[in-house]
Amino acid sequence: MKMKKYTAETMVEAMKKVRMDFGDDALILSSNVVKSKGFLGLFKKKSVEVVAGFDEPVSKIEEIVLPPTSLHVERGDDTSAALKKEMSEMKKMLKDMQQAATHSRFPDEVKPLLTHLEKQGLSTNIITELGEDLYDRMKAEKKDFTNEEQLLIVKQLLERQIGELPFGGISFNKKFINVLGPTGVGKTTTIAKIAARALLEKKKKIGFITTDTYRIAAIEQLRTYANLLQVPVEIAYNSKDFEQAIEKLADRDLIFIDTAGRNYKEAKFVEDLTRLIDFSLDMESYLVLSMTSKEEDMRAIIEQFKSFSVEKFIFTKMDETGSIGPMFNLMKDYGIGTAYYTDGQEVPEDITEADSTKLISLLVKGAHDA
Repeated sequence: MKMKKYTAETMVEAMKKVRMDFGDDALILSSNVVKSKGFLGLFKKKSVEVVAGFDEPVSKIEEIVLPPTSLHVERGDDTSAALKKEMSEMKKMLKDMQQAATHSRFPDEVKPLLTHLEKQGLSTNIITELGEDLYDRMKAEKKDFTNEEQLLIVKQLLERQIGELPFGGISFNKKFINVLGPTGVGKTTTIAKIAARALLEKKKKIGFITTDTYRIAAIEQLRTYANLLQVPVEIAYNSKDFEQAIEKLADRDLIFIDTAGRNYKEAKFVEDLTRLIDFSLDMESYLVLSMTSKEEDMRAIIEQFKSFSVEKFIFTKMDETGSIGPMFNLMKDYGIGTAYYTDGQEVPEDITEADSTKLISLLVKGAHDA
C-alpha cells in the first residue's frame, strides 16, 4: 500500500489533495485536528492532518515459489468476498467523512437541502459552492432563510451555472440527425420518439438510416417504428450503402441515423463510425446516455466522442433512477447542454424537450419533504 500524509486548513482541502493523488479509491487511515504553536504560544491556528493510502491492484492468482516445486494459491470466494466488503466499508467511510467535512461549515438550517443534493449525486464541488453562496447571503442579510427561500436561491445559483448551455430539441435546420451512444441506452426508441413528433407536430417528411447491423433485433425494431409511421428505412452495412441510402432518401426533410450500439469505451468502435458515416454532411449529432449508468462510465463514453461535434446530450431512463445529479455534473464539466430526457417506453409520449428550469426543478424536488 502507498501512503502519504496531508496537511490542510480544512478537511475539504485535505480530501481534494487525497483525491488528486489517489482518486476515489483512497483509504483514509487517520485524521486529526492539530494546532500550530503560534507566536509566544498565542494565536494558535488549527489545521487538519490526514494520512491516506491506496491499495495497488493484486492479481487474483498469486504464485509462491518453494523449491523444488511451485505452489499456486488462489484466493477463495470467502476471502474475496471479505476483501470486497472491507473495501466497500472503507469507501463508505471516506464518503461519510467527505460529507461531514462539506457540511460542517454550514448552519443546520441549510444542511437538509445540501444532503438532498448529495443524495441526488451532485458533485461535492458544486454542493460546496452552493452552500457557501447560500451561507454568504444569510450572513449578509443577517437572517435565516425559509425552506422556500433556500430553494429559490439554490435554483438561481444552479441556473447561473448551467443556464448559458444550449438546451432544447433538434433545430430543424439540419437535414441529418445523427444519434450516437453505447448499447443498451435506448437509442432506437429515442429516435422513434423524436421522429414521430417531427412527423406529427411539425409535418416533416422523415426517413431512417440504420447502421446497427450487428443486431438483427435493432433493425427489426426500427422497421417496426418506420412501418407505424409509414416512412422509409434504409440499412447501411458500409460507407457505400450509406451513400446510396442518402440518395434514396433525398426527398426527405429530415433523415434520422440510428448508429450501432457498441461498447464505445473501446476506441476502435468509434473509429468504425468515422469510416461508415460522413460527418461532413449537413448534420447535427446527439450523444445518448442512460441515467442508470455509473457517472464514471458516462464520462468514459463522452471522452471517446470528444472528437465529434456533439450538439447536446440526450438522457434516457430518468424513470429508473432516483439520482439525476450526474446529469448536472456532466453538463457543467463538459460545457454541453441537454436536448431531451426520456422517462418511459411509450412512443412518442415519454420524452421531454429539456430546459434548465425543468431540470433544476427535478433536481431539488422533495428537498424539504419530511
